[in-house]
Amino acid sequence: MNRSAPSIPSAGDSRFPNAPLPPRAGAGLKADHIDAILADDYRIGFLEVHAENYMGDGGPAHRALAAIRAEFPLSVHGVGLSIGSQSGIDPDHLDRLARVVERYQPGMVSEHLAWSSHDAGYYNDLLPLPYNRQTLDRVVSHIVQVQDRLKRPILLENPSTYVAFEQSTMSETDFIREIARRAGCGLLLDVNNIFVSATNHGWKPMQYLRDFPLELVEEIHLAGHAEDTDDEGDMLLIDAHDRPVADAVWKLYEIVISQAGPLPTLVEWDNDVPDWPVLRREAMLADTILKRLGPASMLGSRHAAE
Repeated sequence: MNRSAPSIPSAGDSRFPNAPLPPRAGAGLKADHIDAILADDYRIGFLEVHAENYMGDGGPAHRALAAIRAEFPLSVHGVGLSIGSQSGIDPDHLDRLARVVERYQPGMVSEHLAWSSHDAGYYNDLLPLPYNRQTLDRVVSHIVQVQDRLKRPILLENPSTYVAFEQSTMSETDFIREIARRAGCGLLLDVNNIFVSATNHGWKPMQYLRDFPLELVEEIHLAGHAEDTDDEGDMLLIDAHDRPVADAVWKLYEIVISQAGPLPTLVEWDNDVPDWPVLRREAMLADTILKRLGPASMLGSRHAAE
């Protein structure tokens, strides 16, 4: 017996209110947390899902996400488009992403400045790119292709990196700024990624922030990182997403909010995931900073006017 695919709700479907992400803290949605989130008196600002977890047509995952989407704004974060790949965007993967976006009408859609595929191979890592004109042209072309298919702009996330390329002719901040200018996309600023990359490469996080186009940022990510050492015994940070946000990253986040204003802020925790109250506590810390520093920020008026 043939079964038809579940109907896809339209943007005006009353079950899925077409609300933008609020300038509050959100959390990555985990299946084990869904009942606790729905029953919690604390109403988190929004929830974010990895698109690749919802590319099937139906089943318990979609039923649970539909219940969440009926009550909370949603952000869809992709991890598999491979925006920087020389092989180009996989049209089948892009179509599956488009169906998720059409189905749930998220407030924002984002992807990484990275590559994770080559020919028919896929890798379980978000791999870095050389920052030069050739790579820039390729990334811009791919983002335009994605945005045309999704019929909306996406956000591009700054990476955490562990190596640098001799072929790079631009700084990361100039590279990202030029991508956004040419592709018309927004930016997702991952504050933990800044701290991880700065430590690994020996540069200052504040210099990066001074050069970064904060006026184009529409969402922020926070996460925990793990400490390790490289082959020479120097400190190496890993973007592990398996523990609370570090104090140094919270301090950097405070600076970002004091400069950029209140922005939707996601707390990521993807490995060794704790019970919901632990993740909720991290989100509440971010909410406290947003309320305390956001209204007096330098760029805060841009959000109030929207």
